[in-house]
Formats: sequence, C-alpha cells, structure tokens
Amino acid sequence: MALLNERYLKTSIRKTKKGAILKVVREHYLRSDIGCGVESCTACPPNYTSSKLSSLPITESSLCAYPHYIVPDVTVALRQIDFLEDSDIKNVIILQTVLQEVRQERLTVYKRVRDAIRNPDKCFYVFSNEHHKDTYFRGESEDGFSDAIWKAVKWYGAHFKKARVEAEPVLLTGDEDSRDKACKEGIIAYTVFEYCEALLGCPGIADKLSKSDVVVSTKSQIIFPEHLSASKIHAGVKSGKLLQGTFQASRENYLEGSTSVQMDGTEKWILIQGLQNLNRAFHGDAVAIEILPENDWSLPSGVVTDKEAADVIEGKVDDDVKPAAAKIKARKEADLRVTGKVVGIVRRNWKSYCGTLLPLPDMRGTHHTFVPANHNIPRIRIETRQGPKLLGQRIVVSIDSWPRSSRFPQGHFVTALGQIGDKDTENEVLLLEHDVPHQPFSLAVLADLPRLPWNISEEEIGKRTDLRDLCICSVDPPGCTDIDDALHYRELANGNCEVGVHIADVSHFIRPNTAIDKEAADRGNTVYLVDKRIDMVPELLSSNLCSLRGGEERFAFSCIWEMTPKAKIVNKHFTKSIIKSQAALTYAEAQLKIDDAKQTDQVALSLRGLNRLAKILKQQRLRKGALNLASPEVRFEVDSETHDPTGLEAKELKDTNSLVEEFMLLANITVAIKIYDSFSNCALLRRHPSPNVTNFDTLIKCANAKDVKLNVASAKELATSLNEAEIPNQPYFNTLIRILTTRFMMQAVYFSSGTIPEAEFHHYGLATPIYTHFTSPIRRYGDLIVHRLLAVAISADKTYPNLLDKHHTQKLCNNLNHRHLMAQRASRASIQLHTHLFFKDKVVEEDAYILFVKRNALQVLVPKYGLESMLFLDKKDESSSVKLEYDETECSLMVGGMKFQTFDPIVVQLSVEKSGLQHSKVKLSLIKPVIPSISVPSLVEEPTSKPPKKKQKT
Repeated sequence: MALLNERYLKTSIRKTKKGAILKVVREHYLRSDIGCGVESCTACPPNYTSSKLSSLPITESSLCAYPHYIVPDVTVALRQIDFLEDSDIKNVIILQTVLQEVRQERLTVYKRVRDAIRNPDKCFYVFSNEHHKDTYFRGESEDGFSDAIWKAVKWYGAHFKKARVEAEPVLLTGDEDSRDKACKEGIIAYTVFEYCEALLGCPGIADKLSKSDVVVSTKSQIIFPEHLSASKIHAGVKSGKLLQGTFQASRENYLEGSTSVQMDGTEKWILIQGLQNLNRAFHGDAVAIEILPENDWSLPSGVVTDKEAADVIEGKVDDDVKPAAAKIKARKEADLRVTGKVVGIVRRNWKSYCGTLLPLPDMRGTHHTFVPANHNIPRIRIETRQGPKLLGQRIVVSIDSWPRSSRFPQGHFVTALGQIGDKDTENEVLLLEHDVPHQPFSLAVLADLPRLPWNISEEEIGKRTDLRDLCICSVDPPGCTDIDDALHYRELANGNCEVGVHIADVSHFIRPNTAIDKEAADRGNTVYLVDKRIDMVPELLSSNLCSLRGGEERFAFSCIWEMTPKAKIVNKHFTKSIIKSQAALTYAEAQLKIDDAKQTDQVALSLRGLNRLAKILKQQRLRKGALNLASPEVRFEVDSETHDPTGLEAKELKDTNSLVEEFMLLANITVAIKIYDSFSNCALLRRHPSPNVTNFDTLIKCANAKDVKLNVASAKELATSLNEAEIPNQPYFNTLIRILTTRFMMQAVYFSSGTIPEAEFHHYGLATPIYTHFTSPIRRYGDLIVHRLLAVAISADKTYPNLLDKHHTQKLCNNLNHRHLMAQRASRASIQLHTHLFFKDKVVEEDAYILFVKRNALQVLVPKYGLESMLFLDKKDESSSVKLEYDETECSLMVGGMKFQTFDPIVVQLSVEKSGLQHSKVKLSLIKPVIPSISVPSLVEEPTSKPPKKKQKT
C-alpha cells in the first residue's frame, strides 16, 4: 500500500484551444515508497518491485570510466531519440518531469521513448520525481525544468551513496550552457556530444546525434527566402493575405509541387514551381502560401525529371522549371493555374527516411549526400565516418534542419538496414517508407489472447443464434487463411429465399481499451505484400479463432435478408450467431461448382442461387449510376521455399468474384443504415466525395482526340458514357478508359457521422447515399468499430464512452484513412519490387498502351503484367537530332514525325536497368512505332514474304 506522506493543492495555468486562460487546481500527493529502480538496491522499500536498472551498469567510456546511469534532460530526450534508441545505450533513468514535457511537445517522440521503456533489454526506468517527497520541486524554476531535474539527480547521487550502489548518475544535456550550470550545482554532467565521442566500442553512435542545434556559418550564400514567424503567419492567414494548406511534392518533377487550400469557400490547388518558391517545403508540411500576381500564374511543366540523373550538386542546381517557363503555349488565361509561393512553415512533417548514400570518388570523408528512396523527398546532407561501410546499403536518416544557405536539408544517420537489392531489406524499406507498423506484437497484446485449447462454452452458445445447421460456405482467393466472411442461401416455403452474410465476430475477442484493441486501432488494417502479410491482429485470431474455416465452429455476426426471386428485400435482421462453414472454397472452385451441372450438392445449389441474385443486384446498382471501373491487377507465382517470384500474370476475374462483392456491398449498406438510425451523431461511415467536373478535363480532352465523348455531369451519366466508349479494332480501349477514370476520382474516406452534413455522406462510385465497412473486421479496424455499434444497436453488447464520442471517432477515422492509403501504396510497392525481381536477367517484348503524355515521356501500361512505368523519349545522354513537340490542345507528343496520344497502342521492350542509385528498376524502350535513334530493334524476327518450308518427316 502506498505511503502518502503529504497532500496539497497544486496550481497550474492552462490555455484552451480557443485561447482562454484557465487556472487549474489539483490535489497533488507525495509518497515515500518510490524506489530508485536499481534491482539490487537495499535502501528502497522492500515491497517495491518495478526495478529495471542493472545492478552494475557497464558502459566503456574514456569520459566516464566508472559504472553510471544516464539521466537525459528534456532537450536530449526530445532531439536525440535516435541516440537513446541505440542498442548500446542502456540503464537510462527517465525522469517524470522529462517524460511529461516530451509528451507535451512531441507525441511521436514520446511514443518512441515509451517503446524504449517497455523494452526489457534497454533497462530504461521512469522515476516519478514529481511524486517523490524528496525530489518534488515546489517552486517556479527560473531555468525551465532544470531545477526539478537537478534536484532529482542530486537525490540519486545521495541515495546511491546511502545504499552503497557503486555507480553514479550522469546528466546528459543538449548544450554546453546547460552542462556548465549543472556542474556548478555539483552534478556530474556532459553534453550528449561529449558523451558519445568518448564511448568506446561504439564508433557509429555519434553519427546518430541530431545536429539541429549546430549553428550554420553566416558567411554562406543565402539560397532561400526567410520563413515568416508564427505570429506573422497567424496574422497573415487571419487577414486573408496568406493561405494555409498541406504541401504535396510532385513525384514527376522535384522542382514542382502544389498545396490544397480553401479559397472562396471551395478547395483549390495552388501550383508552386521553382526552388525559390518551394522555399524548403517538405512533402506533407503544413505551409503558409502567398498567391502570386496573376501575370505570374503558370501551368504544370509536364516535364518528367529523373532525380537520380539530375545535376543537383550544390552551387550547380538544374532549376529549369521556373514559373515563367511553364506558361509556354498557354492557349488562354483560363488554362493557367493559380500559382503561389511558400512563405512559412506552420508544422513540419519530418520523419526518418530510407535511401542510400550518393557514391563519391573517395567515401572516406565525413560529409555525404543521402538520396531518399521516396522521390517526393529531396536529398539530405549528413555527416558520418562510416561512408565506405554504408556505400551500397539501405540506410535510415532523420532530418535536423534546413538552413537558408543550404541547397539540401541537414540530417543524421540512424541505422543501416542491409544491402541494396536484398529482398528482405527492400521489404523492410517499403514498410518503413509507408509507415506500416510491423514490429512483433508485444507481450501485453499477446496476453489478451484466449488461452489454448479454446472451446465454445454452452453459456456463450445460449447467447447466440445457432446457425450451425445451415449450408454456409466461404469464397476467397487461393491461400487465404484470414477468412472474414461466409454466405448462405436457402429457398423458403413462401417462394422467397433467405440469404445470409456471416462475418467473423472479432469484437467478441477484442474488447475495448485493451492492449490488443489499442494495437489494432494503431495498425488500422492488415497489409498484404506479395510474399507476406502484416496482420492487424495476432495470427491466433486472424488465421484461427476468428477465421471462418471450413468444418469448424466459429462465432459470427450475421446479416440475414428475406428476398423475392427478383432480389427485392422483404425483411432483414441482424444477430450474433454461431456457424459451421460447410466449405472454404477458392473463386475457381466455386465457379466450377456453379458451371458444372453435374454437381448437385447443397453447396453447389446455394452458390447458383446466390449467383443468380448477385447478377440482379449488380444490374440494380448499375442502373442507379454505380461505376464499373477497372484496375490492372496481377498475380505472382511464388517459390514455396525462397518466396521469389517464378511467374507473373494478370488476374482473371470470375463471376464468383462479383457474387461475393455484391453481397458484401449489400451487407455494408444495410448495416450503415442501421447504425446511423441508432447513432446519428457518432456512426463510423465511409464516403466517396463527388469529384469536381474539372478533374476530368484531361480525360475528356484525351477521349475527344479519339472521337469518344464523355459526359461527367453525374456518376450515372459517366457510367453510361463509359459503357458506350469504344474504338473499332481496339478491344482493350474500354478497359483502358475505365482504368484512367479511377485516376481522376477522389479518395474514399472514413468519417464520423456527426462531423459533416448528411448530404455529404454520399458514395459516388457505388451510387449509394450511405455506406460503411462491416464485412472485414479481421483486417480492418473500422469494421470492428462498426460491429460494436451494431451490437449495441441490437442490444447484443454494451457501449462505452469513446464509442459514442464523435470527436474520438473522427480522430480514429483520420488514422484509419492514413493507414488505408499507406497500405495500398505499400502493396503496390511490393508488386513493383517483385516485378523487378521477376524481370531480372530477362528481356521481353510486349504490347502496351499510353496512359498519359508528358513533354518528354510517355506513361505506359503493359496489361499482361499490370506494369505501369515511364518511357523517356528525350535522349539526354546521347547525340539525337529527334525533336519533341508537345501539343497541350490534344495532349499529344510529336516525336520524329510520329504522334503519340493517350490510349495509343505501342510495343515496348522490358528489361532491368541496374545502374540506378536506389536499386535495379524496370526500363522500358520503344520498339514500335519505329523512330530512328529512339526505337530499339525487335526481339522477334519479322515474318518473311514466303512461308518457311515444312520440316520433312523422317
């Protein structure tokens, strides 16, 4: 039992979000039973059990040759987290004062500190100095938090002497001034830079120190304008002179970007071009924008730059793309884009980045240039003495600052991941780059799992509808083990039929506010790579207890309809159930059962009934204006041992794909209506905003050039236009235009129903006024929340405060939207990586189609492999007399007398180029049409005029 020696009122001043100043008075308790954390300490209370510090901390150092514990101050904890996370840094005392300030200043760093504290190998200990009667500092500190920190460190020194602990507390500071002040107080203190330089056997640890406090020489040439202060930005935004938005760097041209802002009550994208106007803005930064005069407005350049080949040596910057240059051939003022410049940074989006070092003639120096794998990120200057060792490796770098006098930001080395091109290393890179949490599940999470052997109790069966006698089956891709959904169909005596969608009842196993629930909420979704799956929940649930495997009894949440033979819904109800799937089929197996008339078992009959209804439901959706779009999807054949790709082909969709999709859509819509009726203020829904009709301008222009008319006034008219879009002798054209149409759509997002008007709930692509996700709770956390809402709505479970808090739900939705987008991009990056591996040592020739025409390149799709890549036509490294003429009117490019337009078929050669800085990449070369000095010879021999002689039989 805690010994409360003192209780008094603590007063603090807090500022609200609206700017009001509040005086907060709280009871503050001081205790005498808080231990030092050293496991062998005899002076601490005998009932104190949370010791984490080693009895004899050994750290080899020329500066601290004695056993010691590190005590970082606030500056070190905030700015040197990469140093603290290093595996060689152990036995660290984190003061409560420091931890609270880190949490207040930077939540992402706070989470990383907490992760280090939870790691038993690190031996990090949180000392509650704010609640210890001998270390609590009551007065107002004249020097930030230093007085409270000094008092705690002094207590440790005295306590160790009393307890005969043969070690000293060593305070690490971020600067010399703080160190000197601490030394005057009789404390052993060093700057973190001094401490790292003196460590023995850790040659690379000094490279991990952030240099954000290092002063850059004022004699350097100023390259960029100065950023406005926070107060000037606030005043400018308030007066309307400045606009605030999030900066998005161009993936095609590192000298361009854009920012989404609110102008005249509508969202507009502001074009930003040239280094000066970009003014050190980073992808994802919240920035302040000043609109340029109309005579300086511009157009996107349409030029694709290869950042690896660009001349970006400091002092020799290739800055061809400037605002004035992009207005060439503007047909009229209406074509120009509103153009602006970055004048200030509201909030940085800096994080750690993966990439490699730029090779230099001599890598033994300390100054190096880091080239990020992400094309949206500029190169970064770092200092490291490990240049020769790190050359050819994937490394991680963090950014410290970006001075006005530097062409590139300044950063520091964090860690090495492995050799460039190694598949495991590249997988790690794509997971880190796309912010995919992939660490093993913690012990706290695993402790929330059911104990094995797991059995269904009679008590639980009594709470559920028993559907084990129904003929239920699941249909999934081959190799699927996380089976979320299953279906049943049976005919009723009144001539109608009953259809059920049964979804894994994950909410039974994952209860609110548990460790496993918090972990799933943070991960947001399962991420599918070509050769692995990053689960949202541990495998015991995802592939076993929750998975609706064939022949096994499982808990489900069922949505059941009574329908007429024409798929009109007569009745519906929801229930928590227990089911036993009769079969877990692949799409191909289910299709075979439907097509083979000889198969008359109950599963086959059910599938035929479901298939008939699904076709009716699909036609009903399409008549309402639902879009039937397309995307190039591929399937890899992977070696079972090495997991390397051995085959690659475009996915073939069957009727059973559509069968499952239709009933999942119907279940999602039905549940959305139910939870919104029950919780109109906090339902978790999903919407797909209608795109601005101007988004389709480029597509309309390209279609017009092919004498195809598109009507984009509404989703229904667009759907009709797409159905009618055909070009004689080009059967792939309709698929191609559907693929392109998706590129001009808005992103579908999760949202809380109480945060926007009901008129904005509409899902554009599905043509439904309301929608949610209910059918995949094993792999999507949003579905799990929807399950909880539905369970409360039908009185099958109890609620909890956060479930009914619209603001909490919206905050959750923001994370889910981010995780969903990153998961999509990570999956595409995995496909791209394995495509590179598949084409290694191969040169093939394939038919392709032009998706987009740029000023110097063609964006090309190879349907057979679902591969999309850039085909460069400007031969900068070769002496070529071929002239390129770009026509904005019809989005065409004239190359050597040959016109290229969107949708045009071409023939390309695919090979792997191994000269890239980052890794080998698929290179496209033009074969047909033949353009001298541009095209490469065909690999296929042209047929001769005379057929070859038949080989004589012998």
